Amino acid sequence: MLQFSKYQGLGNDFVLIDGREGQLSDQVINPDPAWVRKICDRHFGIGADGLILALPPRADGDLRMQIFNADGSLAEMCGNGIRCLTRFLADIDGDLCAQRWNIETLAGIICPILQEDGQICVDMGSPFLDPESIPTTLTIGSAGLPQGECHLGGTSLNVAAVGMGNPHVIVPVEDLESIPFEKWGQILEKHQTFPAKTNVHFLKIHSTNQLEIRVWERGSGPTLACGTGACASLVAACLLGLSDDHAEVLLPGGVLQISWPGRRGSVFMTGPAEPVFDGVLTPLLTPSHTEVLPQDDQIKFVEDIEYSGNIKSSRINKHSYLG
Repeated sequence: MLQFSKYQGLGNDFVLIDGREGQLSDQVINPDPAWVRKICDRHFGIGADGLILALPPRADGDLRMQIFNADGSLAEMCGNGIRCLTRFLADIDGDLCAQRWNIETLAGIICPILQEDGQICVDMGSPFLDPESIPTTLTIGSAGLPQGECHLGGTSLNVAAVGMGNPHVIVPVEDLESIPFEKWGQILEKHQTFPAKTNVHFLKIHSTNQLEIRVWERGSGPTLACGTGACASLVAACLLGLSDDHAEVLLPGGVLQISWPGRRGSVFMTGPAEPVFDGVLTPLLTPSHTEVLPQDDQIKFVEDIEYSGNIKSSRINKHSYLG
């Protein structure tokens, strides 16, 4: 049976599997998207916004992160996901684990640091502002980033685009509650302006050091938080003259501290990540088994997890199932 852990960062939740010793099968490392969708399904699986694998490094990193969206598609990076992975590594390795990691991602090497207060600070690297690197067909505007209009039927929206190793479109709005969030989010994710699709963030400015966004994630839909999106939103707000280079970003799941010192170089994200539960997949829910199962037979999980510092103890209730 395949062991897993579930973690969340501001309500953005992930299934994590440790494969750093090369013990995972190719069916897990290169999964069928249908299996990922089953795992992430909140009724017939574990339930998550994505699946994260901790794998052996290919270059000079300490490990490699491979992340899949809830729809089974491969993602380049995820800010909340890498914080969850950082806390996961600290928990399973305990006192033997360093407090800083160099993690290989499809967006390059990302370096999270577990701080003494339990918060995780991540050097997210420099934002991508060149249209081809995002990618987007928007052209560079007067603010120094891709800008323009996106037409959604009878509505035109002024938007800006920023890459954080994955694509983001930022839409400044006056009121987050009155917009047709799901309609616009769904259309913008697959808009022809973004050939690789995009994450969508509706941005409200409360002050120059307090921003608020609602998130529609590529491949997942509405989520409670998006770390790379919070970074992209701050960069866009800075360049558009709407915010300082450091601000708290309010998301439905909580608050992230984002800074872009001097409006150049790396963007830094600081926020929490917490364990939810550990468990094992029954053989019927592993990648080699493809039939759809009755809900009560799908997954056994660990209950009553107790955490003491970095040492994790658990008790398996063999009669507990998602149902």
